[in-house]
Amino acid sequence: MKMPLAPVDRVLRWALVGLCVLVFIFLLVPVLAVIPLSFNAGSFLTYPMTGFSTRWYTDFFTSPRWLPSLWNSLFIGSIATAIATILGTAAALGLDRLGGVAKQALNALFLMPVVVPVVVIGSSLYASFAALGLTASYPGLILAHALLGAPFVVITVAATLSGFDRRLLSAAMSLGATPWQAFRRVTLPLILPGVVSGGVFAFATSFDEIVVTLFLAGPQQRTLPLQMFDGVREQISPTITAAATLLFLVSLLLVAVIEWLRRRGERLQASAPAE
Repeated sequence: MKMPLAPVDRVLRWALVGLCVLVFIFLLVPVLAVIPLSFNAGSFLTYPMTGFSTRWYTDFFTSPRWLPSLWNSLFIGSIATAIATILGTAAALGLDRLGGVAKQALNALFLMPVVVPVVVIGSSLYASFAALGLTASYPGLILAHALLGAPFVVITVAATLSGFDRRLLSAAMSLGATPWQAFRRVTLPLILPGVVSGGVFAFATSFDEIVVTLFLAGPQQRTLPLQMFDGVREQISPTITAAATLLFLVSLLLVAVIEWLRRRGERLQASAPAE
């Protein structure tokens, strides 16, 4: 039976709830304010709106500048996510088998792209890729985005492996499974929510990246964030609000996927046999 809260506790609880609501409003209002402007019939980013129109979405999907940048973001992000997911998962599995100073040193090395300023990474990659002829090319940009996304895969997969029961692998090996079969049929299904979550974060990182893209992208590799940046710098067009709204919807979709994976992981842990 729950004990009733004291008056002071109730006041503090409601004050905390009110503070959380204010923080959410502060964070969301600037983002949500862009969505109505994307349907504005006028040619200026001002309130009040002059009417309702989808002309800016039509311009986005028919423009020779905006639509190719969207496809570039999807193409580069998809391949970079696949590379980052494979390498990040392999790195997390390797780190899980290590211990002591070696694990700490390698873990810090893998997380360097998250800690080091993006400008430093961009300039370093430009100097390195220029010598290899990878600047202004899709392979160079894909490798750079994979480098930025891999640490998120390492973090999520390592967190999933922290609760992994190694006795399941021993049981599979004792039943005649090879190491690859044990990984494919035992380890991978159990850590799959963490792997996919890391891939989602890697895709979001690639889809939103602009600083490294400024260093490495050529005219043919313009991504959507880079096109939005140039649009703001050169000529402010309401088409930017349509692009921003689409990015917001993509972000909501990614958040929904992560939440679904989190719930799936909880169900898998709940259904695991107790000791």
